Amino acid sequence: MVFLTKVSLRNYKSIAACQVELGDLTFLVGPNGSGKSNFLDAIHFVADSLNTTLDHALRDRGTIKEVRRRSGGHPNHFAIRLEFQLPTGGRGHFSFRIGAKQNGGFEVQSEECRLIGTNGMLGEASYHVRGGQLVKTTATVVPPVLTDRLFLVAVSGLPEFRPAYDALSRMAFYNLSPEKIRAMQKPDAGDLLDRDGGNSASVFAKLSPKAQSEINGYLSRIVPGLAGADPKTLGSQETLEFRQQVKGSKNPWRFLAGSMSDGTLRAFGVLLALFQTLERNGHAPKFVGLEEPEVALHPAAAGVLLDGLRQASAWTQVAVTSHSPDLLDHPNIPAESILAVESIDGVTQLGQLDEAGRTVLAQKLFTPGELLRVNQLSPDRQALANLLDQRQPNLFDFES
Repeated sequence: MVFLTKVSLRNYKSIAACQVELGDLTFLVGPNGSGKSNFLDAIHFVADSLNTTLDHALRDRGTIKEVRRRSGGHPNHFAIRLEFQLPTGGRGHFSFRIGAKQNGGFEVQSEECRLIGTNGMLGEASYHVRGGQLVKTTATVVPPVLTDRLFLVAVSGLPEFRPAYDALSRMAFYNLSPEKIRAMQKPDAGDLLDRDGGNSASVFAKLSPKAQSEINGYLSRIVPGLAGADPKTLGSQETLEFRQQVKGSKNPWRFLAGSMSDGTLRAFGVLLALFQTLERNGHAPKFVGLEEPEVALHPAAAGVLLDGLRQASAWTQVAVTSHSPDLLDHPNIPAESILAVESIDGVTQLGQLDEAGRTVLAQKLFTPGELLRVNQLSPDRQALANLLDQRQPNLFDFES
């Protein structure tokens, strides 16, 4: 299922410029330090800014000085544009440009949201903010504009903009920690898995039997002899209990999460992040970003993990960072699913595969994993050069 159709960035961390289309499952592939995580973090920044505040999202990343790209040109702003199609119908985009001020301050220089055919409407709902002023809107009653807040938060109470706010703010991103999954956990509502997996017991307990069965099925294939997991309450705390087949024993032995390996717990967390949206209502995230889900897994398990990623992408859009050839060793991974990432002189080059890579994969001469092993997964340099030549990319429809 595709939610985000296109992502455009300018001056975000190491990314000077990029404009890429996303499918239901996207692999960001490149060496360590190339900027894969920066691309996912730009999308995460949007969700953070809507769920909290711009100030919180920037401080969580070390203030605007750490977010806007550092270069000889000294850019004093960064910009993000997300184009999407909503589960409720219709399509739209949300874009904004944040500028730096003296003494570490910041301001929203421009912001725009445009929705077409959403929420049962045949027409358009839109607004454009520039320099702290509302210069265009279809809304009849609107709240005041604040230069340190995104205007979409303010208009989220209006029915025409609510679907966009809900979908964008509920995107989920994961860098799972086995230590957090292993630790005893305080019970919570279990509506959405925490970024590090620290509430995994509550989330797993709230899943449908089908979702739990899918997770346990994949887990038993990834970890031989493991029969599955169950939520476990111990006093006022929660944890997970794993069932392990032991030779000579009629029934599986049971081990608490504190006794399990990092690889097992990380695999469980990845599967939980993917399948938490199965058979859930409209509050489930429509986009899930995963940082290197193959870490700590045996190479032989990578193919099983890939199966899980592909299955989950049928109901939620998935994007993963990876530098693992084993995860990409499948002849039916289309070239369109891969974004090649590399760093040249500290600047991230990110885009669709070059013509040679696309041709080889289309003809099924090699798998993406085989190309990665020989360092032959490269972005289309001509397309990147053309994009970088556009000094003022059109991220705003209503801005000349």
